[in-house]
Amino acid sequence: MGGEKLKVLLVGDASNCHNALAGGLRKLGHEVVVASDGTEWMDTDRDIDLSRRWNNKLGGLELWLRIKSLLPRMTGFDVVSIATQGFVRLRPERQWRIYDFLRKNNRSIFYTALATDSNYVRFALDPECPLRYTEYKYGGKSTPYLLQEPQLADNWLSEKMAGFCNHIYDTIDGAVSILYEYDVALCSRLAADKIAYGGIPIDVDSLECAELPDNINKVRFFLGRHRRRVLEKGGEMLEAAAKSVVERYPDRAELVIVENRPYSEYLELLKSAHVLLDQLYSYTPATNALLAMAYGRCVVSGAEPEYYDFIGEEDCHPIINGLPEYYSLVSTLERLVLNPDEIIRRGRMGRAFVEKHNSDIVVAQRFLNFWQKRSNDD
Repeated sequence: MGGEKLKVLLVGDASNCHNALAGGLRKLGHEVVVASDGTEWMDTDRDIDLSRRWNNKLGGLELWLRIKSLLPRMTGFDVVSIATQGFVRLRPERQWRIYDFLRKNNRSIFYTALATDSNYVRFALDPECPLRYTEYKYGGKSTPYLLQEPQLADNWLSEKMAGFCNHIYDTIDGAVSILYEYDVALCSRLAADKIAYGGIPIDVDSLECAELPDNINKVRFFLGRHRRRVLEKGGEMLEAAAKSVVERYPDRAELVIVENRPYSEYLELLKSAHVLLDQLYSYTPATNALLAMAYGRCVVSGAEPEYYDFIGEEDCHPIINGLPEYYSLVSTLERLVLNPDEIIRRGRMGRAFVEKHNSDIVVAQRFLNFWQKRSNDD
């Protein structure tokens, strides 16, 4: 593919990742089509709508018939990348048929590892997993998420789901990860030359950094979350720790909780934060944290030393690494309330970090370099 203008199809999305990637690719001069459901309630932009209108069998049938009518628009692309094995909300056997169609009728097909798949669940539950913790295991024990939703892991590891995941991994031209932990999981299944790290793309040009005031009299903790993923992200512990600190310092701290808002509305609400409380089981800051950092906000999220080493960042470490340990979290949040200058300092570092590592153009170029290398190698 060399330096030619590419025609790219991105199928599926999560947390605006593929849509933001499309923006970066277009800025670099490529033609991109996004086919997705807009991440359901987030209602992010897409060119071809793959949303499931009803969450029942009739909804599945309607979506299946609609996609079959849309497939002719998904042919003739230089690059197709699917958003993990759950790129569309249909049964594995129907997704399998769509995937095979895309593979057969386009020049190359890739995999964007931007969410959970069967391989990641297998990897995370393996007693030999090199990660110290995941959303499923912490300290050698099952997390509250796994204890409450054991059937979710079973579903991912079922014969149909695992079989479909293996089929994809056996036939893709390559896979690009957006998180450190997803990259490590890919390495357990694919050859090194079939894997690259892309990162999460953020359209920093559209997010104007509004620096925090020099004097923060009342720290506003902001917990933005997906209602169905509270335990998966450690949201219940973040909420409990923040409430404890607010009760101790009612004149110096407050907590705002926002759930399941459309993407554009959520961005406006996020600007009001001083400290974003994001997630506890991740080695890597994800979209929510990166958006807040782009706005110049302090963030409590995933930021393990392995992640900074992985991206080669030695100096700029703006993220407060949160762990699912209640008293440690309370102590961390209390320290921020008593030392608001720390919030301002980390907020200023955050914008520079996102511009360097996660701007949509930077991430898009990583994807392009890998796609082109894999195509040239073949």
